[in-house]
Amino acid sequence: MGSGASAEALTAASADDLKGAVAALSDADKAKVIAALTAGGGGGARKSVIGGNWKSNPASIATVKELCAAFKEAKFDKSKVDVVICASNVHVAAAKEALGDCGIEIGIQNISKTGMGAFTGEIPCAMAMDMGFTWCLIGHSERRSLYGETTDDTLVKLKNAQDAGMKIMFCIGESLAEREGGTTDAVNQSQLEGALPLVTDWDKFVIAYEPVWAIGTGKVATPEQAQETQANIRKFVADKCGADKAAKVRIQYGGSASPGNVEALSANPDIDGFLVGGASLKPDFVKMIEHLGK
Repeated sequence: MGSGASAEALTAASADDLKGAVAALSDADKAKVIAALTAGGGGGARKSVIGGNWKSNPASIATVKELCAAFKEAKFDKSKVDVVICASNVHVAAAKEALGDCGIEIGIQNISKTGMGAFTGEIPCAMAMDMGFTWCLIGHSERRSLYGETTDDTLVKLKNAQDAGMKIMFCIGESLAEREGGTTDAVNQSQLEGALPLVTDWDKFVIAYEPVWAIGTGKVATPEQAQETQANIRKFVADKCGADKAAKVRIQYGGSASPGNVEALSANPDIDGFLVGGASLKPDFVKMIEHLGK
């Protein structure tokens, strides 16, 4: 049916007809309708979010200051994009000071699952918030694969972070073997399923989909692969939590995202931003920020 015929049918339909049509939709399709009806001109209703995960980089405080000076020059609409730098634990305070009040927030890469007390080397959520570090990563693939972080651990951390009022980038993603074995969706769902019922504020909960095989390898999921997987993640949220939550939740793509592919990837309706590794350690990370914030 063409757009003109569709418009005529909608105009002729009664309120009861429209309610019946919507009621017959699946939760995933309801999410699409909600997103379409609330979308602004040329973009989706959801505010974009871009995070720079510096990991154990850079090597010097001088480079931290140089990068922050470059990022402060970014011109972006703060109502359209949240921008976060997750610096290493020894650099977060310096990065926060260097960024000042430019609108870029600071995140912690690995928040503790314990609270205050005799927990050597840990960073409690409440302590991070008190220092003005408003975001955290939870469940990054490197924490899972290198340091034995379990799905149960991520759920404890999620509860603690929410109790402290933090904003969260909750990481999920499949390995190359899992993608080639056709279990991408099952893996993502297993990592996400326990978290969804715990979410208390969907404005502060972001899903960061990172295909593990594309992190730091230079390999990138095609825009079609990324969109298909993230649409399936949103459908899963709709099935578990309802269409309204699925339409609201922001889903980032991570995995060798860069200024060179940001436009093609962000054009997809279920990609709401990026979690960026190596490219966030370069001054032209500004280009990614400005693309999402214009």
